[in-house]
Amino acid sequence: MIDDLWYKNAVFYCLSVGTYMDADGDGIGDFKGLTRRLDYLHGLGITAIWLMPFQPSPQRDDGYDVADYYGVDPRYGTLGDFVQFTHGCKQRGIRVIIDLVVNHTSDQHPWFVEARSAKTSRTRDWYVWSDKKPANANTGMVFPGVQKSTWTRDKESGAWYFHRFYDFQPDLNTSNPEVQAELLKIMGFWIQLGVSGFRMDAVPFVIATKGADVKKPVEQYDMLRTFREFLQWRQGEAIILAEANVRPETDMEYFGADGDRMHMMFNFHVNQHLFYALAAADTRPLAKALVETKPRPASAQWGLFLRNHDELDLGRLTKQQREAVFKAFGPDKSMQLYDRGIRRRLAPMLGGDRRRIELAYSLMFTLPGTPVIRYGDELAMGDDLSLPERNCARTPMQWSTEPQGGFTKCETAVSPVIDHGPYGYEHVNAAKQRRDPNAMLNWTERIIRMRKEVPEVGWGDFEVISTKDPAVLIMRYDWRNNSVLFVHNLDEKPREISFDAGLPDDGGKLLINLLSEDHSHADDRGRHTLVLEPYDYRWYRVGGLDYLLRRSDIETKSPAKRARKAKRVRRSRGR
Repeated sequence: MIDDLWYKNAVFYCLSVGTYMDADGDGIGDFKGLTRRLDYLHGLGITAIWLMPFQPSPQRDDGYDVADYYGVDPRYGTLGDFVQFTHGCKQRGIRVIIDLVVNHTSDQHPWFVEARSAKTSRTRDWYVWSDKKPANANTGMVFPGVQKSTWTRDKESGAWYFHRFYDFQPDLNTSNPEVQAELLKIMGFWIQLGVSGFRMDAVPFVIATKGADVKKPVEQYDMLRTFREFLQWRQGEAIILAEANVRPETDMEYFGADGDRMHMMFNFHVNQHLFYALAAADTRPLAKALVETKPRPASAQWGLFLRNHDELDLGRLTKQQREAVFKAFGPDKSMQLYDRGIRRRLAPMLGGDRRRIELAYSLMFTLPGTPVIRYGDELAMGDDLSLPERNCARTPMQWSTEPQGGFTKCETAVSPVIDHGPYGYEHVNAAKQRRDPNAMLNWTERIIRMRKEVPEVGWGDFEVISTKDPAVLIMRYDWRNNSVLFVHNLDEKPREISFDAGLPDDGGKLLINLLSEDHSHADDRGRHTLVLEPYDYRWYRVGGLDYLLRRSDIETKSPAKRARKAKRVRRSRGR
């Protein structure tokens, strides 16, 4: 069972092939270059790579405008190079998931080219058309301020086509059984080439009804079950990680009450409240968000992230909370995007403060779910705000002090390498940090190793332990008669706190620090007192005899039964 649910205790690493490593010197990253860097990723400790789109594309939306689902863009290599890459990952025990972008295609995809040629064409109904401009054409834009409409008139066919995103990305009619069958073929193709699953883009739009007469889209959740059943048939351990920025009351519709739909989803609700907590040193809304997203099937899992390749979406926060995050992390309009988010990378958002960066990552690694790291964040890479929209956080990986940061031998790169300021490649690069035991890279490697040694976070049940200080978050996880406890101070000022670990008997009297020798012993009342430095964090394993006795197990037993079980535990431990 545990092997089948490998994603429960995984560490994901997201990267774009085109900006990671260039092997042939044309200025664009490729699979041969990525394959050369697998030992770096293996040494970092990640267990799964998430690849952003690499299929043939006009590259008008960083590859999310796919023109062929069954190939590799020549910029990045060949299918043979891809298979060589997945084989290298398998040798190192690293799994691969790839972006599955099936809500829309490029307008240069052969399906759309055929569809627009005639109303009687084979693929005409694979897209969403209208003979006249729909009344709701100016609503529902994903990129407000940049995108003008969701319907565009096609000059060649004389009809209007629907596009939830840019006008060069016509939406597929995913309600069409023929389209659904094609989506399964796409998944089956890449499964055969060695991938372990997919990060499905824009899932709420994929499953929504579409059309000129659709005033309020209806989600077709059974479609998710179809995807899940197909993967289980083809490769039982393959997964889908859903990008679904939905409200907590809808989560179970995506997971399925019986865990028969999506395996994983990104927890956008917690992500947004986490950044409010970091901005305001107030963990109360975060704790509430954690409780609201707690219900999920036993086989389901959240994906936890700090920053990704898109903007930091703050749409779920209140106006006051959103303004607090903007003020702290993106005060200038140039740092904001789509009137709802921040487009910066994590390190510059936190002012390059190593204490705050470590705190943020410690939180991500200890919140319920599976951590997802964005490439370059293990180095605390920066951003280039002179680049348009989301491209500012998609600059090439900084490997060394060589020209172009060691990314390419070409004089120009696919995207400008950051070559100036405190985040320039001469200051921030992998080669330099590998030689410094205190560098961010080596800290990240250590924290990943420790995260994999606390499977309670991925598998167990959690409880937020009450404190009288809103700046301090304390969480305890219980799984298989083991418990771990994490403490975080989100304020710039030191804190002294007193708390009870929340376990019966002597289960929480000893807290063993996993990151230092600073262990904690409870007083006679069973309470721990800690002095936390600004932005301090502690990882504890709950020690003592009774930490082996799961709380739910203990509370149902009489004192006599608890004593007998404790005696058996002592014998099993040779005490």
